[in-house]
Amino acid sequence: MARDQNKTSKNKIITIIGPTASGKTSLAVQLSKQLNAEVISLDSRQIYKYMPIGTAQPTDKEMDGITHHLIGFSDPSEPISAGTYADLVMDKVQMIQGYGKVPILCGGAGLYYRAIKRGIFEGSITDQVLRKDLEASYDEDPYSLMNKLRSIDPDYAEIVHLNNKRRLVRALEIFGTTGKPPSDHFNEQSSNPSKCLDLFTIMLDWKRVNLIKRINLRLEQMLSLGWIEEVTNLLDKQRKDSTFFPALNSIGYGQIKSYLNGEKNYVEMKDEIMIKTRQFARRQKQWFKKEHIDIAIKMDDIEKNKIAQILYCLSKVII
Repeated sequence: MARDQNKTSKNKIITIIGPTASGKTSLAVQLSKQLNAEVISLDSRQIYKYMPIGTAQPTDKEMDGITHHLIGFSDPSEPISAGTYADLVMDKVQMIQGYGKVPILCGGAGLYYRAIKRGIFEGSITDQVLRKDLEASYDEDPYSLMNKLRSIDPDYAEIVHLNNKRRLVRALEIFGTTGKPPSDHFNEQSSNPSKCLDLFTIMLDWKRVNLIKRINLRLEQMLSLGWIEEVTNLLDKQRKDSTFFPALNSIGYGQIKSYLNGEKNYVEMKDEIMIKTRQFARRQKQWFKKEHIDIAIKMDDIEKNKIAQILYCLSKVII
C-alpha cells in the first residue's frame, strides 16, 4: 500500500477507484460498515435501469445492507453528461452529510471522476449543427473520426473506445468549437471549489494477469445470471418504445445482440466481450495513472485479514 504523505486526509470525500472487476464495491461496503457511510456510484453505465447484469450493478447481497446511490435510476434512452453527473454526485454528498453519515464515492468512470475533482472546463459549449454533422460522419465511417481524434489528441484517443459514439463525437465537437483538443482543456483547467469536491482517492491495483482472471470469471457469472435474456428484453423494449437506447453501446450488449441475430456464435460472442473488457480495463488504468492518488492498494497478495487491517487504519486516518 503506497500513500502520498504530503496531503492531509481529514474531511475529504473518500473515493475508491480502479479498473473494472477490481473489487471496488466490496471494499466500499467493508469501509462503509466501519464509517457509518453510504456509497455513491461513480459509474457511467450503472446509472441505467433494466441493465443490472451487464453493467455489473451491485446486488442486494453485495451491498450487504449499505445504501447505494445513483444506480439504476436513468432510462437507457437518456445519456447523462459528466457535468450533470457531477451535479448529482454533489447533491448526494450534501444529502448524506446532512443526516450525519459519511459519503463514499466508488467507481471506475475516469471522466466523471475528473469532473467532480476539477469541475468541467470553461468553454465546454455545445454546437448542435457541428454535433449532427459529426454524428452523421460517425454513422458513415466511425474509423475516420477515430483517426482524426488520434491525430489531434492521441492521449485522449487512448481512452475513447471506437464504439463510444457519444464520447468520440463530443471530443471532436470540443476541438471544433474551441480549437483545442480535450486533453489541453483538462490539463489547463483549474479547480473551482464551489463546483468540485476535495477527494481522498484510494486506487485498487492488480497485476494484469490476475485482473484478467477476475474479468473472465465475472463474465461467466454475468452470463449465467441471464445477461442474454436482459439484452433480449432491452431490445424488445427499444422496439416497443420506438426509441434509441444509447446505453446499448456499452460493452457486451452489441456482442450479445450480434449473437441473437445469428451473426456470431456463443464462443465468438464471449471471446469478443472478454477482449473488449480487458481493453477497457487497460484504458481505465491509463486514465487513473494521470490522476493524483492518495493511496494505491496492491490487491494481488493481500489476504482478507490484511484488507481488514487496511480498512481499520483508513477509518482512523480519513475521519
